[in-house]
Amino acid sequence: MIADMSATTTRRTGFRVDAVPAAELDRIRANGVDDFGNPLTARVVRHSGGTPLRCCLREADVGERVVLIAYRPSDVGGPYAEVGPVFVHEQRCDGYAAAGRYPEGFRHRQQLLRAYDERGRQVENVIVDGVRAEFAIDDLLGRLDVAFVHSRNVLAGCYMFAITRDRS
Repeated sequence: MIADMSATTTRRTGFRVDAVPAAELDRIRANGVDDFGNPLTARVVRHSGGTPLRCCLREADVGERVVLIAYRPSDVGGPYAEVGPVFVHEQRCDGYAAAGRYPEGFRHRQQLLRAYDERGRQVENVIVDGVRAEFAIDDLLGRLDVAFVHSRNVLAGCYMFAITRDRS
C-alpha cells in the first residue's frame, strides 16, 4: 500500500526515531563478530548514495570505513522477528541526535513503514516518500493497535530505524 499523503492533518503524534543503540554496537565491535557469529570486516565506501548507516541515520560518505552486520532490531520475539543486514561505522560515531525528527539523511529515499502490535505482529505496511513521512508516521502511531514502527528499505526490506511514540 502506498500512503496517500495529499490530505492535511491537524493531529500530531509526537514520535521518537531510534538508530541501532550505540551500546549494542559497542558490544558487537568489542566482540569482533555480530550477534549471529559473522566476523566484522571493514570496508571503505567507494561510492556515495548506497550505504545507509543505521548508527547515525545518514548515507555514508566516500572514504568512510563501515561494516555490514546481521541485526535483529526488536526484542519482541515471534515469527516477525527478522534478522537482516545493516551498515554501521567501523568505529563509534556521534549517533543520531535528532530523535524527535525524521532523519534528514533519508529524506531522498522511499521507505516501507512496518507497524507492529505489542506482541510483535505486523498490523500495517505503508510505503512513503521520505519528504512526507511524518504524515504516515502520525497516522500509524495514532492507531491503538500499533506499538512501534520500523522503517525499512523498500526494495531489499532491510531495517533502517525504529519509531515509537514520544513519551516525554
